[in-house]
Amino acid sequence: MIRHHSTRALGLEGELSAAAALQNKGMRIIARNIRSAWGEIDLAALDGDVLAFVEVKNWTAYGMENLAYGITEKKKRRIIETAKYFLSIHREYNYRSVRFDVVFLNNGESIHLDSAFMESP
Repeated sequence: MIRHHSTRALGLEGELSAAAALQNKGMRIIARNIRSAWGEIDLAALDGDVLAFVEVKNWTAYGMENLAYGITEKKKRRIIETAKYFLSIHREYNYRSVRFDVVFLNNGESIHLDSAFMESP
């Protein structure tokens, strides 16, 4: 019997896998599925004094050589705006440096790109 995953189930599976990988690196997950009017961020994690907002891509359609196509400029803007929203509510993190990470998952392989992108002036 072939088991088909819904997009949401595949996303949740990827987020759990990415969270475990980040925790194994010593990061502490502080929030999941942060939503705003602009979009969603999959994970927020503390890496020492740095607050990392993490986009998880369960990259099943393409090989790892096509990672650059995984996060569009529009998606980056939505993540950045949602991060600003999160920081406006959770002021206890305002003194921390912020970075935007991406975790790509493909057939059991995981690539964590810290500081994958930043807000353009």
